[in-house]
Amino acid sequence: MAFWIGLLFLLVVVFAPAIMERLRPAIGEKHRAGAEGEFVRLSQGVTHYKWVGPVRGPIAVLVHGLTSPSIAMEGVAEGLGKRGYRVLTYDLYGRGLSDAPMGRQNRSFFLRQLDDLLTHVGLTDEITLVGYSMGGAIVTAFASANPHRTNRVILFASAGVITIESGFSRFCRTVPVLGDWAHGVLARGRILGAIPLDSPSPYVERVLIAQRAELARRGYLPAVLSSRRGMLSEDMEKDHRKLGREDVPVVAVWAEKDDVIPISALGTLAQWNRTARQEVVADADHAVMYTHSQELLDALSKAMRD
Repeated sequence: MAFWIGLLFLLVVVFAPAIMERLRPAIGEKHRAGAEGEFVRLSQGVTHYKWVGPVRGPIAVLVHGLTSPSIAMEGVAEGLGKRGYRVLTYDLYGRGLSDAPMGRQNRSFFLRQLDDLLTHVGLTDEITLVGYSMGGAIVTAFASANPHRTNRVILFASAGVITIESGFSRFCRTVPVLGDWAHGVLARGRILGAIPLDSPSPYVERVLIAQRAELARRGYLPAVLSSRRGMLSEDMEKDHRKLGREDVPVVAVWAEKDDVIPISALGTLAQWNRTARQEVVADADHAVMYTHSQELLDALSKAMRD
């Protein structure tokens, strides 16, 4: 009897992450009811997007990072809107209110979503691309593939240059099966723990609420792991060098105390693209996008003046 009890316990432990994932509800109309913005079915699934700022003005498209949805960029989106930009934000697949389609979340996966969305809203050229963390790698890749459509690239704590990967993240990314299991069991707490609750920023609470909602839905955790194995595993050196050769203006802003994308990325990017303009936000970590939105905008303005 003890043997069978032990075996049953072992099976429950082994299959618990998969069972829990299946029990979570898939994103649907009840989650989207009353949400701001619009929804469109693109080639890979439904994408949630939102316009901010004046009806007319230069276009800025904002792409968020690995774990937090587009609401994490709300402060910067509003700030750019006040500066006259017509700002488009959207949720990457598996995040926020967008669908969570199957498939490896690599370069082609994310560029297809972005290109589909730009086609839907009728944006063909003269686009300012703004990316935060993993979103920085996505917009860099898109601009590299479409320099003729890109007016400027703005990077906030961008991935694809230098990333400090934790032992846990490396294990989950590189080890099949066991990595999936560990991610399914432990990633939730680590994701929530990365949000600095002591920040006075009004956007932190909104990000936390959105993060909890994502974690309760099917497809979110697999999407995060798939992105680690896909888009975030890429080195963007060739793309950055190409942007320099193509004379696509690049502005990069880094966080002084970022323990995910270290400040040393500034020097590396300067080697890859000597025309890139760069600034640093003091006393900020990787959550800079929603803890120091105004400081990011001030640094961006300074870099563009210089």
